[in-house]
Formats: sequence, structure tokens, C-alpha cells
Amino acid sequence: MSISAQEFQRRRRELMEQMEPNSIAILPAAPERTRNRDVEHPYRQDSDFWYLSGFPEPEAVMVLLPGREHGEFVLFCRERDRAMEIWNGYRAGPEGAVANHHADDAFPINDIDDILPGLIEGRNRVYYDIGRDDDFDRQLMSWVNAIRERVRTGAQPPGEFVALSHLLHDMRLFKSKEEQAVMRRAAAISAGAHVRAMQSVRPGMYEYQLEAEYLHEFMRHGARSPAYPSIVGGGANGCILHYVENSDQLKDGELVLVDAGCELDCYASDITRTFPVSGTFSAEQRALYEVVLKAQLAAIDATHPDHHWNYPHEEAVRVLTEGLVALGLLHGDPAELVETEAYRRFYMHRTGHWLGLDVHDVGDYRVGGAWRQLEPGMVLTVEPGLYVAPDDDTVEPRWCGIGIRIEDDVLVTADGCEVLTRDVPKAIDDIEALMREARA
Repeated sequence: MSISAQEFQRRRRELMEQMEPNSIAILPAAPERTRNRDVEHPYRQDSDFWYLSGFPEPEAVMVLLPGREHGEFVLFCRERDRAMEIWNGYRAGPEGAVANHHADDAFPINDIDDILPGLIEGRNRVYYDIGRDDDFDRQLMSWVNAIRERVRTGAQPPGEFVALSHLLHDMRLFKSKEEQAVMRRAAAISAGAHVRAMQSVRPGMYEYQLEAEYLHEFMRHGARSPAYPSIVGGGANGCILHYVENSDQLKDGELVLVDAGCELDCYASDITRTFPVSGTFSAEQRALYEVVLKAQLAAIDATHPDHHWNYPHEEAVRVLTEGLVALGLLHGDPAELVETEAYRRFYMHRTGHWLGLDVHDVGDYRVGGAWRQLEPGMVLTVEPGLYVAPDDDTVEPRWCGIGIRIEDDVLVTADGCEVLTRDVPKAIDDIEALMREARA
């Protein structure tokens, strides 16, 4: 595990220091999900649960009790079961939860109905995110209602429920040194996969064959899965923002847009590159690509602690709109076109999102109604693009069906930013040189 036990302990301590006195926090593990019939999806722990515990198993509940004399971190989990472990693999059991995951107390999950209500009783406030897991919501309320029914005997039910995410997600927004190290490694693996794809692509390949190059590179470096379904869009498919069919043939003269990143130790990377299937950009492809690249570089330059969250987006929109006017795809004064959002015909998404344990990671974008100030430790994507629909009859046909996006993962630092995914080329000359060398 790349995140140390001390790091998980620090996180729990930081969270409990923010909780009100005489309170309790409750987090259930992610449930297992059926793919079809008796086949389950590969299990992936809930991000909040993982962030505080590093415990990878389903059927578990974490409880934090600040100030509890007998230990503040309690974990309910599956017991060791030799027969089940033969079929499905090792279980930590309560003993392993204490020895390996540093729980102060650990109990069998089957005993939770007998033990957890006693931990809730007498606590004034429950930190829990209602609405994320309907089954667990009902189970929790059954425990609370059972306490309420005993009020006349002196039982003290909690008087208040508070969303745990309000505290926890703000913590997750700021990446520690250990988290940054994992994300750099994930970024390097994904960058290598994009380089491999640029070297491997040939006219006549299918999109799914190019996707396989990414999966191979992820796996061979220890990243067992992509962080999200890979987008491999050749030609006009690159104009579909969330194209995941990846089933068409790649054609000579077209671009291919690939949005793909690995997940490593539950941390996501997220890179997009657009490159020519043949190895050489056409004049129109080159012209649009240069506009997008200029916009991305401006947005990265604007990713700085002196600026708020939306400033890189504003810079990208300004550069994209000026470029569209220069190329004749938009007409009018660029400032007015930005004001009226005329650019949204060709650029309909935002320039980035938070990145971390989730590819669209948690954290508020606005605070008190204002855009959030960028601060060191935040990680975000910077991903402007231009997409000219294949049936757009308002522009010259030579532009139609070209979709371009360039995306990097960026860490905000004390004096600017660090591009974590800098190892994959994005300048046209560098891309063409890499592809030409691979074909030599």
C-alpha cells in the first residue's frame, strides 16, 4: 500500500478534531455490485471509506468516536472464514483490522445490530451522509428509532444528523505529499500509455485495438484498471464528448481523440491527447489544434494560487474564441462572443475538474457564492477542446468532423503549478516526430 498507516491515522485525527464534542461518524463500505446473473463487478472501495481507513473489503462499517476512552476508531468487518477464503480470497477479519489497519476495536459485521446502537446512544450528533446508500440509511434509522423508543427508560438518542461530506470532502481536496507521490506515479503510467498509443496507431486499426494498448501499459505497471471508461474516438467520433463504444475503424487522414487514464491505489489520472492516425496533421487539423493548445497553455499558466477556480476557464474561453474568429468559424468581436457564449457551439464543457480518489473528485467549486481560490495541494485537470460537428452547415465542410481535446493533470503549488502529465507530448512537431520515429 503506498499510503502509510500514519497517513490514514492523521486523516482520522484531523477529521475528529473538526467534529463537535460527543459526536459519532459512521461510514459504510461500498456494497458489492452484480454485473450480470452471478458475476460481480470488480470490487472497488468507497472513496471516503478508503480515504480514512485504507481497508479494501466490502461488508464493513467504520465508526469514529472522538474522545472514546476505549478507542476512537471502531471497524465492523467480515470474520475470517476458511471456506469462503478458499473461493474468494483472504479476509482481514477483526484481528487483521486491528493488527494491519490500526482499528482500536474491531467486531464481526454480523454483530453490528447488537453493538453499534450502544455506540450511537448518548451521542448528540451523528455525522453521516444520508441518501448515498438507501439500505444502510434504513438500517441506521432502525437503530436510532430503537433508541428513541427507550427514551422513557433513560435512553438518549442523537438529536442531530450532519452530512459528513461537508468536513471530509474539503479535507480530500488538499492532497498530502504521499497522495501527490501516488498521483505523480499514476500520471507517469498514463503518460507512457499515451506515448505507446501514438507509436502504435495505424490506419485500419480499430478503436478498441488502440484502447488495448492503453490497458496493456496500465496493467504492466501495476495499475489494475482505468480510472474511467476510456474514450477512443476516431474522426467524427472525437466530437462525442463521452464516446465509449470504441468500435469503429481508424482511417487515414483522420484524428483520433483518446481520453484515458489509469487508477493506481485508488487514485485517478486523466489525460486526453488528440493525434493523427497517419502520423501527420492536415492543414485544418493543425490550425484547430494550435488554437486548443494555445488555450490549454494559457489556462495552465493561469492555474496559480493568486487566481480563483474559474480563471483558467476564462482564459481558455478567451483564447479559443479569438482563435475561432481568426479561422472564420465565428464572426464578430471576440469579447462580445464570449459574453454571449457563442463559442459553446464548438466548446460546450468546462476547462477542468478536481482530481483525486475520484476522477471527478469531491470539493466545492464555489465558497460563499464566489469562485474558490486555488491553493497549494489542489489537483485539477486542464482540458479545453474544440468540436466541429460533422453535420454543421454553418462552417466550411473542411472543418466538419474534427474534434480536439488536450488534457493534463495539474497540481497547484506555492508559486504556480506542476503539470503531472508532462511526459506525454502535445506540441504538433513533437507528436509528429514521435510517430514518424515509430514508423521508421
